[in-house]
This record gives sequence, structure tokens and C-alpha cells, in this order.
Amino acid sequence: MVRRRMVFTGWVQGVGFRYRAKYAAERYGCTGWVRNEWDGSVTMELQGGEREIESVLKELRGSRFLWIENTQASAVPQIPDERDFKVL
Repeated sequence: MVRRRMVFTGWVQGVGFRYRAKYAAERYGCTGWVRNEWDGSVTMELQGGEREIESVLKELRGSRFLWIENTQASAVPQIPDERDFKVL
């Protein structure tokens, strides 16, 4: 189990990105959160297995309604008692 913080830029606000992230995270059993930022980017923390996290990211990248120009990712500490994925 790992936790990643990712910042997405591109056409990621106003296109349903956060809700697509929530549905994908729930589908693959991941927890965490996602929120829009003031500069037009989207920040997401995603916790789960490496394969599950990659599946969520693949689903987001494959969406026809958004365009991810860049993703910055870093490892962050796990939250052991986290149970769901939230849209903030």
C-alpha cells in the first residue's frame, strides 16, 4: 500500500475531473481525496496498491472529456484509518 500526491495541469477543471477520479478510485478500491486549486490545477492524494493507483490514472488519462498536460507526483505518508475517497 502506498500513497501519492499528484498535481494535474491541463484542461482539468470544469470537465468532471474530480467526480471521474472519485468513481475510478472507488472502482479500484483506493482512498484519498481530490480538489480544485485556485491556479486551475487539480490536486489528488490517492492511497492503494501500485496496480490500483495506475488503473485509476489510466482511466483518467483515457477520458475524452479532459486533457492532462502534466502530472507531478510525490510519495506522502499513508493514512492507515482512511476508509473512502472524498471530493473536496
